[in-house]
Amino acid sequence: MKDTHKHRGMRNKLAELLEAKGIQDKKVLSAIKAIPRHLFLDSSFEDHAYQDKAFPISAEQTISQPYTVAFQTELLQVKPNDKILEIGTGSGYQTAVLLHLKAKVYTIERQLELFKKTRLFFNKMHYRPKKLIFGDGYKGLPEEAPFDSIIVTAGAPEVPKPLMSQLKVGGRLVIPVGDNEQVMTLFVRKSEKEFEKKELGAFRFVPLLEDKN
Repeated sequence: MKDTHKHRGMRNKLAELLEAKGIQDKKVLSAIKAIPRHLFLDSSFEDHAYQDKAFPISAEQTISQPYTVAFQTELLQVKPNDKILEIGTGSGYQTAVLLHLKAKVYTIERQLELFKKTRLFFNKMHYRPKKLIFGDGYKGLPEEAPFDSIIVTAGAPEVPKPLMSQLKVGGRLVIPVGDNEQVMTLFVRKSEKEFEKKELGAFRFVPLLEDKN
């Protein structure tokens, strides 16, 4: 579990690359510089951890490309103490970015193998999400709603209704929508009934699966 000077240098370069690609939020860039992404990957990928690429992790899932993590995080406009629901904990890298921004994170993972592995890793690294839950992210987390924002880190064929309903008025939902290729979509809740929708370009994610635990 080493984080070396060399690793930090690679992270700084990665942050510069993401800035060149259009990421502007300084707090998001500082999270990219701070978080040891190589520790979230299997050791065989460690040397490549600071390339702007997605990599396989356990349970046939992937750790998202750093640009995608930064892009989704920037869209959330995270403020300290924001209550955020994350659908798809994965290896926990996106969770760590949100925690670095001082959010209160509730995160759900539906792959048991990954859930167990990430829970151990969080304990070891002293990452403290409010809740790390094994379950079906499609349903959201009604008992903790409403949320300031919700981030979905897997491709959804359509937007799960429970997630829309669990958003505060003024809250933001960032979700990749589509089957083989996804369109990054931002919903801002304007009132009880009204949502503003923005589509922000094509991305590729592993699928968000319903009731497949």
